[in-house]
Amino acid sequence: MLNVLSELSRVLDTRGNPYLENTHAPISREIVANELEVIGEIPKDLTGVYLRNGPNQRWQPQGVYHWFDGDGMMHGVEVRDGQATYRNRWVQTDGLKREAEAEKAIWPGLIDRPDRNLQGWGSNGGLKDSSNTDVVLFNGKLLSMFYQCGEAYQLDPKTLETTGKIDLKGMGARSLSAHSMVDEHTGELIFFDYGTTAPYMTYGVLAPTGELKHFTAIDLPGPRLPHTLSITENYTVLMDLPLFWNPELLKKDIQKVEFYPELPSRFGVIPRYGDGSAIRWFECDPTYIYHMINAWEEGDEIVMDACKTHTPEPTSSLPGPYGNLLAWLKIDPTYVRYRFNLKTGQAKEEPMHDIFTEFPVINSRYYGRKSRFSYHVGFADAPTTMFDSIVKYDIEQGTIQRTKFGDDCFGSEPAFAPRDNSQGEDDGYVVTLVNDLQEQRGEFQIYDAKDVDKGPLARIILPQQVPSGFHGCWAPGDILSETMEGW
Repeated sequence: MLNVLSELSRVLDTRGNPYLENTHAPISREIVANELEVIGEIPKDLTGVYLRNGPNQRWQPQGVYHWFDGDGMMHGVEVRDGQATYRNRWVQTDGLKREAEAEKAIWPGLIDRPDRNLQGWGSNGGLKDSSNTDVVLFNGKLLSMFYQCGEAYQLDPKTLETTGKIDLKGMGARSLSAHSMVDEHTGELIFFDYGTTAPYMTYGVLAPTGELKHFTAIDLPGPRLPHTLSITENYTVLMDLPLFWNPELLKKDIQKVEFYPELPSRFGVIPRYGDGSAIRWFECDPTYIYHMINAWEEGDEIVMDACKTHTPEPTSSLPGPYGNLLAWLKIDPTYVRYRFNLKTGQAKEEPMHDIFTEFPVINSRYYGRKSRFSYHVGFADAPTTMFDSIVKYDIEQGTIQRTKFGDDCFGSEPAFAPRDNSQGEDDGYVVTLVNDLQEQRGEFQIYDAKDVDKGPLARIILPQQVPSGFHGCWAPGDILSETMEGW
């Protein structure tokens, strides 16, 4: 059964931009669909909701569209009693509402010069906060977040409707970046943001009930572009990496990102509720890190696993009118382990695997605690960033499993979904959204987390494609037992 909630009678002119075509093509409908076709069998002991954020451009872009510009759209697949329901909603940001009133795009994108006559968001205050990047479950709501620092939009986990936002400024904070993390053991949200004016970074903790529990400024030598953080049981790891705006051009309001290999990567370890003056910096080889895997404490050391990018800035443009855009979005990350010794002040870096993977996830109950397994996506041999496989790492055994989604099938960041009454770290399933370009449809695929090599246990056929997106999460049924009623 299909219920179309809204539909736009417009077709975007892609102008040949590959990030508006094929698996990146925006969709125009918000729907609710159940009684879906299932190939295979949905496990009876899987109960919960997979939620994934991503860009879905609503109006014709003003200038050159960048993948990061698209309006946030939340997709949700609920699984219960062997049945599945899919729904999707645009995140109703302040910027999207204004553009809906004007029936056109108002804000320039990431590649264009900002319009300082407009209210802006992001680290330089010149972007539209499209809230298209990450999603976490916090204080009974979904939080939708923006990679370049913005508002914390709250969504109803049952309907995916936007219900409001956390008043960070009213509590004395500034904004938050997308990769803020929830510690499931404490219920706290640990967050940071960054900007082009001092303080160049801030860091804070929200209590499980939403109040600001801790907030402090972090001293940096200048404007930086950190993308993520890591947490342990007692510490947070913040990053000062040598990929950031050209400082001289920034003074002219030109946001040109460059890599500075003469500078080290700096990792700042701060007690979870520590003042900015308590941070301890550890230096490692220059790099850029988009996403961490996990971090934990071992004696005097903080252990942090991450996906390290080896070529943060492209060495040359690719052919065609969008060659520069394509080159910047082709990255080469591999699995590395860092160790920061709080007693000696020494830092070590160790390569763990040499294949290119990204968008790593683990069993979220283990964030901040020692973990063994992680699940990543592998890159397709394609002009744009597309993912053709799931890769499981067993870091204790030093082994990997890799399974492809299928011919002309491209997936999203997965999530680990514990089976009902789960007993172990990989006792559950790996779930993800996939686009089948041959059939021109989306799928929700479910894998056995212990053995992803077996391929999907179930493929749930969706009535429309799901544009390639960014980050997702799994909300287990025991967490959402009340809010899931009526899906």
